[in-house]
Amino acid sequence: MKRMVYLLPVLSGIMWGSGGIFVRTLTELGMDGYTVAESRLSLAVCVIAAAIGIYDRKLFMVRIKDIWIFAMGGIFGIFGVMLAYNASIKEVTLSLAAVLLSMSPVFVLMLAAVLFGERITGKKVGCMALALTGCVLVSGVLEGDSGMKWSAAGIGFGVLAAFFYAVYSLVSKESVRKGYHAFTMIFYSMLISAAVLFPLTDWDCMIKVTVEGGAKMAVFMLVNALVTSILPYVFYTLSLNYMEAGKASILAAGEPVAAMVFGFVFFSEKPTVLAVLGLVLTTAALVVFSSPDQSFGSAV
Repeated sequence: MKRMVYLLPVLSGIMWGSGGIFVRTLTELGMDGYTVAESRLSLAVCVIAAAIGIYDRKLFMVRIKDIWIFAMGGIFGIFGVMLAYNASIKEVTLSLAAVLLSMSPVFVLMLAAVLFGERITGKKVGCMALALTGCVLVSGVLEGDSGMKWSAAGIGFGVLAAFFYAVYSLVSKESVRKGYHAFTMIFYSMLISAAVLFPLTDWDCMIKVTVEGGAKMAVFMLVNALVTSILPYVFYTLSLNYMEAGKASILAAGEPVAAMVFGFVFFSEKPTVLAVLGLVLTTAALVVFSSPDQSFGSAV
């Protein structure tokens, strides 16, 4: 059962890594970044609301004093990540932006130690370093002909995206500590984020794409909401009931690796030798991290 729990954040990372499949398809149909995000978030909010209505309507109830948790999750943890990440990829390559975003476990480990008293162990640091190294190799930033571009602003926005990503982990952990169900945290965070995105969305384009695509596009939109928003956030938030925020963030760090695999399967993007090595290193880090603690896990 413990091993199954460790799979939850890993599955979240894999699902988030599949986002490029949907983003590419919808972008080619004319949607901008805000509209793509709103198309999945607004639908996700409706699906989660229906699920809560069927499962337990009491999950809609929150205490006024705890609204800040959901506000931070929606504004910083979801909308903030998207805004900072989009700003980053305008200044640097996609691969470098992905590496910067994968730095989020660093922030989670440090902040969780301060806020929740989670121990920073040798095992955490070692596996985090191994996973980050794997992500760097997968990204291609070390390739001689990668044509990598960078700027101080792009790197700054990339680090900010990683920080906001960490914020969601921490406020989700706080919601668990206060007794809220994963559905409650996800519903209100996405609702707030969708509300912020509402005026920035090209609704005419979204309606046009949906209508012209018919039933096939409607199913595609639903799968997008399920795979990139609902299920990964549900799995990740549920995992925080059973493990520290730092552990969950490290186990979900395989997102760039998953993106590489999906790129190969769906778009015939052939990985380099270094990328394959990165896949092996990241996978090894996750396997080692989910194994029983030995003396390696002593506190730093």
